[in-house]
Amino acid sequence: MQGEESQGQDFVEETGADTSTAEGGSDLQALLQEAQAKADANYDLALRAQAELENVKRRASIDLEKAHKFALEKFASDLLPVIDSLEMGLSAGSAAGEDQLAKIVEGAELTLKMFADVLSKNGVAQVNPEGEKFNPEHHQAMATQPSPDVEPNTVIGVMQKGYLLNDRLIRPAMVMVSKAAD
Repeated sequence: MQGEESQGQDFVEETGADTSTAEGGSDLQALLQEAQAKADANYDLALRAQAELENVKRRASIDLEKAHKFALEKFASDLLPVIDSLEMGLSAGSAAGEDQLAKIVEGAELTLKMFADVLSKNGVAQVNPEGEKFNPEHHQAMATQPSPDVEPNTVIGVMQKGYLLNDRLIRPAMVMVSKAAD
């Protein structure tokens, strides 16, 4: 109790309030009520800020979830015409005569070009290193073969093309590499 009195005295000394008169007590009471009102207002502001922060976190989480869920929507939409083209080619092939075979091959070539264009448009680049120097970061050597025609460590055959997604390797090219002739 004595500690509370000394704290009260400190407050009185800081504010310059005089508690010796009845009027001084009401001034002190008014200051206390004013301080309590400010504290309540600040507490309310803090609660509102915390609630707003929680709402922002929740909205960001929902937006991130949607971005992950629908990230490939544009890519999938771009592939739909390729599927349509393949389906038309298959239906034409089932009723094909000999003259239809050339049309089916032409349609397959056009569909392959359409597919490559969709991949390119979406940041996927083909790695076809025929005749280039062997690069272990983008190529996987499947075999070596002596070749007097080309210098050693040159790709002389591609068994499977590789692919980059926005300059990041997603599949290395499987290649045959030349070595010095014996």
